[in-house]
Amino acid sequence: MNLTQIIQLLLLAGIWGASFMFMRIATPEYGPVALIGVRAIIGFITLLPFFILYKGGRDFSKHWFGIFIVGITNTAIPFLLLAFATLTLTAGLTSILNATAPIFAGLIAFIWLKEAFSGRKALGLLVGFSGVVTLFFSKSDVGFQATAIAIIAGLIAGLNYGFAACYTKKQLTGVSTLAIATGSQFFAALVYLPFLPSFWPVAEVTDLAFYSAIILGAICTALAYILYFRLIASMGPEKAITVAYLIPVFGIIWGVLFLDEQVTGIMLLGGVLIMLGVSLTTGVIKRKEKSEKPGQNTITRNNS
Repeated sequence: MNLTQIIQLLLLAGIWGASFMFMRIATPEYGPVALIGVRAIIGFITLLPFFILYKGGRDFSKHWFGIFIVGITNTAIPFLLLAFATLTLTAGLTSILNATAPIFAGLIAFIWLKEAFSGRKALGLLVGFSGVVTLFFSKSDVGFQATAIAIIAGLIAGLNYGFAACYTKKQLTGVSTLAIATGSQFFAALVYLPFLPSFWPVAEVTDLAFYSAIILGAICTALAYILYFRLIASMGPEKAITVAYLIPVFGIIWGVLFLDEQVTGIMLLGGVLIMLGVSLTTGVIKRKEKSEKPGQNTITRNNS
């Protein structure tokens, strides 16, 4: 991973970490369906001029179905589920759930792409799952049922992200990142358009919620997706999706700084367990094995 990629990862993590704060602000006023519809529409409109300028239409026309699948699994479904989760959970806690995406990506890559699944990855799944269970008990200020539903919604969102990353690798390798980003927002917006009249908020939204929705679409979606798909193309899906390590850090920081959210010990424990599980699953933490050859010093190698 070179310096440019590291900078892009940090920038992307900061932007996506902030998206949970903006959803936490805007979702209660817009509602999950209306907010995500607006977010997808703004994202598409923001990307469209660049799509036209750089002639993304050729890749879009050739790979429209694959881009449609990504639009549903990487935007339409997970965005809605995460927005719903923020009605109950804090921005920081929701961002921690989002970090399960690499675990799901590793599992799906094993089942679908036939990639190796070592004992270390299996341990990572168990550790990550224990972190999720811990988070179930991290919210004492709301009912257990409401917490459980919100957490399950966040996990299903992570599952969709993991699938989308693997699907992009298998079906859309070499396709213009701008075509994927713009096309996925187009299809997500198309899905939500018929529902907007029925789900549009009756009361007038505040300026804060209004601007939060704009930032979600233009920055946290349009700009972020260009960065994300570019990283997938240059690093591969399993490395690119490790941005999920950093998103909770920024999600918690923004929540504490701007929303006065409290970080409890049990929440931190659950987050640490999930991050440890993700680290094991994606290979950030690797078991070192030593092998000796006659006449040579001990050689240490990483075993993925």
